[in-house]
Amino acid sequence: MHHDKIAVVDFGGQFCHLIATKIRKLEVLAEIKDPNDPLDSYAGYKGIVLSGSPSLASAGEGSQYTAGLIDLPVPIIGFCFGHQEIAKHYGGQVEHTAREYGYAKLQILEQAEIFHGLGPEEQVWMSHGDSVTVLGEGFIELATSTIGEHGEPHRNAAIADPVRKRYGFQYHPEVDDTVHGVEMLANFAFRICGCEPTWKIDDYVAEQVEAIRREAGDRSVFLLASGGVDSTVTARLLDRALGASRVKLLHIDNGLMRKGESARVVERFKTYGMGENLHFVDATEAFLGALAGVTEPEKKRQIIGTTFIDVFNLEAERLDLEGHMLGQGTIYPDTIETGGTKHADVIKTHHNRVDIVEQMIAEGRVIEPLRELYKSEVRELGKQLGISDDLLYRHPFPGPGLGIRVLCAPEGLPDGYDPQSAAAQMKALLDPLGLQGLLLPVKSVGVKADLRSYEFPVLLHGPTADWQTLTTVAGRVCQEVPGTNRCIHNLLDEVPVSAEVRPGGITRERLDLLRELDHLVMDGLRRHGVMADIWQCPTVLVPLAINGRGEELAVVRPILSERGMTAAPSPLPDALIAELRHAVAAFPEVSGLAIDVTSKPPSTIEWE
Repeated sequence: MHHDKIAVVDFGGQFCHLIATKIRKLEVLAEIKDPNDPLDSYAGYKGIVLSGSPSLASAGEGSQYTAGLIDLPVPIIGFCFGHQEIAKHYGGQVEHTAREYGYAKLQILEQAEIFHGLGPEEQVWMSHGDSVTVLGEGFIELATSTIGEHGEPHRNAAIADPVRKRYGFQYHPEVDDTVHGVEMLANFAFRICGCEPTWKIDDYVAEQVEAIRREAGDRSVFLLASGGVDSTVTARLLDRALGASRVKLLHIDNGLMRKGESARVVERFKTYGMGENLHFVDATEAFLGALAGVTEPEKKRQIIGTTFIDVFNLEAERLDLEGHMLGQGTIYPDTIETGGTKHADVIKTHHNRVDIVEQMIAEGRVIEPLRELYKSEVRELGKQLGISDDLLYRHPFPGPGLGIRVLCAPEGLPDGYDPQSAAAQMKALLDPLGLQGLLLPVKSVGVKADLRSYEFPVLLHGPTADWQTLTTVAGRVCQEVPGTNRCIHNLLDEVPVSAEVRPGGITRERLDLLRELDHLVMDGLRRHGVMADIWQCPTVLVPLAINGRGEELAVVRPILSERGMTAAPSPLPDALIAELRHAVAAFPEVSGLAIDVTSKPPSTIEWE
């Protein structure tokens, strides 16, 4: 059957694949294209979407794509970088000006087909440092944007040339945080491109079963099974495609698991009838030995991923399974955040994308049936495979486990960073709001305009501040104070006036402490009935003595998300906060307690 198609050109933005996913949800076939694909490869597409990018359009970066692409005789829309490239192509100007990260209000100035059915003001999601400042002939400004209640209007947040059917959004309609983004995509697909909704995903399981059989051939699969949602769905899918005799499972306790987690994983696979094929190994000593003295987050992730493969190979040899393919529950965010597409920036290397795994993929020795999916799609697939909701809707847990939640405080300042100047700017921003801020002498990973940032968190103090104020301030701090990408709010009564770095490193003692604190938080979420409302809630240990006391600052990171590509901080019930305040007093090593109030972007969900 013929399907109308839309091309999504991948300039390396973090959300490129999500654009295609959202369009396919509209039952229109969307396919990813490389910017250097020849023009004749676009034959048959009814429209083109230009994605975001880590490149700066203002500096001419990322502009070496196929000549004539933007002149093709079909409707074209661009998001963020794509929006800027369209403006430049038709005589406009792009400058590196005011930055916007996170929620913004879009004020629609002109009625247009692309905004059909929408109101005069919409919530959208921004992540950019470049802006369109001048429009070329034929283009009109459709909307402006503002961050916060009293922010200055940001011009050209949406533009159009209705005659040539060219459109540009500075924001990202594809992310869930743009409330009516799907409607905007639908307007482009149906009203502007004239597509018909004929592409269905009802038989996705059958398609994947056939794909697995083709990829595996006559080989069997040895699957790394963490017991989380992704690996469990992968196990069931492989079992359906290849049969139990050709699928073996390996669960590795790397010493970085939650309290009692490995025992629960083994029991869970038994309940799904896969216990006989499950092999278990306790490799705690191997992992902790390899991580001893390591502080740099990327190096930690590489070591954890490589050690997984070392243990896997030893077990495969011991069990005489060396000819098996390596199976992994890799999902799309793992790939894109590791810089796994041609133009993407490395945000953080996932354990299933370290160098040795990439080499095995190139050799055709790895099978990853979920690699094109987001968490929400994995859960839908799991329902079709009969997996229970209590597993499917568990909070995601990272492959490197607690190893990236025990911070190690590496040294060094971001390029051009002036702590005195940053502190003065922060004070000027916070004083009128009755808030205080303390720059913390550690760094965390973030993402700004599709680029990795490695910058400082800010500890906010303001006992009477409401949640809306805190989250808005967090966005402003990360936007206006150089060298910052995350804000946390002090949950204790004492005003934090100093923060001193303590010895870090991944040790058994620090991991045991984090296991207990994580258990307190997760148990509290269950007892207070908010576990299902929160998408993920990491607890992080930061090696800081606050006000000269203790060794560890504990940070709770509750977030709301659909796919993990963007996220909003979530408040916790007051009663649960009170319990946690009381509980941390029992741990003399803990110097303070805070809650992360930053969105993604500019911070990532995990701190490392």
